[in-house]
Amino acid sequence: MRHLISAGDLSRDEAVQVLDVAEQMAATQQREIKKLPTLRGRTVVNLFFEDSTRTRISFEAAAKRLSADVINFSAKGSSVSKGESLKDTALTLEAMGADAVVVRHGASGAPHRLAHSGWVRGSVLNAGDGTHEHPTQALLDAFTMRRHLVGGGDGAAAVGADLTGRRVAIVGDVLHSRVARSNVLLLHTLGAHVTLVAPPTLLPVGVGTWPCATSYDLDDVLAGGGDGPVDAVMMLRVQRERMAAAFFPSAREYSRRYGLDARRLRALGEHTIVMHPGPMNRGLEISAEAADSARSTIVEQVSNGVAVRMAALYLLLAGEDSA
Repeated sequence: MRHLISAGDLSRDEAVQVLDVAEQMAATQQREIKKLPTLRGRTVVNLFFEDSTRTRISFEAAAKRLSADVINFSAKGSSVSKGESLKDTALTLEAMGADAVVVRHGASGAPHRLAHSGWVRGSVLNAGDGTHEHPTQALLDAFTMRRHLVGGGDGAAAVGADLTGRRVAIVGDVLHSRVARSNVLLLHTLGAHVTLVAPPTLLPVGVGTWPCATSYDLDDVLAGGGDGPVDAVMMLRVQRERMAAAFFPSAREYSRRYGLDARRLRALGEHTIVMHPGPMNRGLEISAEAADSARSTIVEQVSNGVAVRMAALYLLLAGEDSA
């Protein structure tokens, strides 16, 4: 594995390997001294053209805990605001000797272009591109599901386990969500059955070709449609900043039909976990009661993100040197 651009690029064995290595990384984070010498002497550049809190800090923490040198680049306050192109920015990073470039960009396909253009020789990790993909978010979500649904008895998942037969509902603004696409691809690879739930206006064109089911009825999906309750329900943020038109009548109507409120929370199966990639619109797609409930893994997903991104950086930069 040279780059991590799309969740669809990972085979079942590669995805499970990342999750297994992430378990080992998570174990090291319980120690008093959390740093590992694995990437000492390597340089990781966080190249963020879009605002981010969780992802940028998570990648920075992951690289630093592997002892890599970290350069944080923000488009605001840089030459990008003066009109510098992605190519010229990449060539500058290459001149600085970047071993890995973590890139978030508003244009779908920008990380792929960076990886295959010859502008940088290091590994490229997609930290979110437009409405396209966000593969490390899908990996940390799968890591969280695996720990809760296929546990090894000590809080960690069984080594080599996937998510075969598990049923996952992904609910909300699928149209603008790079998290949804990456999760559908990765969860399908890991053997899970995924159902996307959204109003027709918030499902993308061509969703019928995705390896998942679709529905407009949240209550029916959560109940399982006769197959039993879902194992995990992931609520997606309504991305109002990407909406130039009215995709639903009102926030109140959207919340009534597609929000995870107290009533729907009580109707979930005993083992069902509640997820959200963040940041949340409390009171819109998810109620405060659901977000703060005992079955919520939302805060856990953030901490799991560091272990998963440590695993991704390790496998890309040191995997061949030390198996």
